[in-house]
Amino acid sequence: MKILFLSRYDRLGASSRIRLYQYFRYLEAHDVEVKASPLLGDDFLKLSYAGQGIPKRIVAYAYIRRATEVIKAVLTSEYDLIWLEKELFPFLPAWGEALLDLLKMPYVVDYDDAVFHSYDHHRNVIVRSLLGGKIERVMRGAAMVIAGNNYLANRARRAGARRVEYLPSVVDLDLYLEQPPPRGKCFTIGWIGSPTTARHHLTIIENMLADFCRDGASRVIAVGSGDLNLPGVPLEVRPWSEESEVSDIRSFDVGIMPLPDNPWERGKCGFKLIQCMACGLPVVASPVGVNRRIVEHGVNGFLASTAEEWTAALTELRDNEELRIVMGKSARRKVEKEYSLQEASPRLLALLRSVAGRHG
Repeated sequence: MKILFLSRYDRLGASSRIRLYQYFRYLEAHDVEVKASPLLGDDFLKLSYAGQGIPKRIVAYAYIRRATEVIKAVLTSEYDLIWLEKELFPFLPAWGEALLDLLKMPYVVDYDDAVFHSYDHHRNVIVRSLLGGKIERVMRGAAMVIAGNNYLANRARRAGARRVEYLPSVVDLDLYLEQPPPRGKCFTIGWIGSPTTARHHLTIIENMLADFCRDGASRVIAVGSGDLNLPGVPLEVRPWSEESEVSDIRSFDVGIMPLPDNPWERGKCGFKLIQCMACGLPVVASPVGVNRRIVEHGVNGFLASTAEEWTAALTELRDNEELRIVMGKSARRKVEKEYSLQEASPRLLALLRSVAGRHG
């Protein structure tokens, strides 16, 4: 079987890396040839995270290159299947996906966030009018929609997708050591994400964190947040890298994932929680979307909505090392059972083969 993988980004893009690239080794070991063709490279993402403007000529060239790739795939019948991340061309109509469907070129489309809200909730009425139903059209044309949570899967079903399969975001357990390193005297609250999510998520609980850390017994580590200022919070900012992220997480005592309760966040797949849990850490998270499924309140962590609930959860974990250990072990077991690459890879291979075989 030969698959053309059309991702949004290269490996620096978290969704592309976790939802697609990390499966390549397993697929190739099972006689699947995969060609990866990201729409935008890592340099684009670095500029975006830095808040710099992206030259339009770069985007235009990327779109032309992708259109050429798709046309070639259709004309040569070289591939058994196209594996698409979210959509072919962001902020353009679904003409490319419609052409693939018309010409009977099967494609599988993967979603790990509510990208449809980029259109149907856009502040520009023209965008809402022209593209509000775009992702639904992409879903309907796909041979299969793979969704990272129920919010996304239900959207695909309502759109009339032919086939919808649930596949959570997962971690490679071989890369995640369960036993955390020896702890220091300071209780460490850890968060991992991007500059964009840091600005929108950590600021939700910044006042609570400042109050909680006021006695000097606790600190916060933010990995991948970029330049972040949380007044009154003893904060250490670390740059993200694929090589160091696991060791950074293992330096936490607890992982946190605050989220606002809105439609976009309900589409998230909770991957940062899963990473922390894979390292044997308890977690505290907002009860939003898939977080409710990942976090078993009082078993592998706590769900917290208010500042008082966040403070109570962190206080209990700070003051009770044995509880942290017990919850951390429970967290690891849940990841091993439900959120591991080792469990998900055979299932993904079977799903891809079922689609390619039906259209072969």
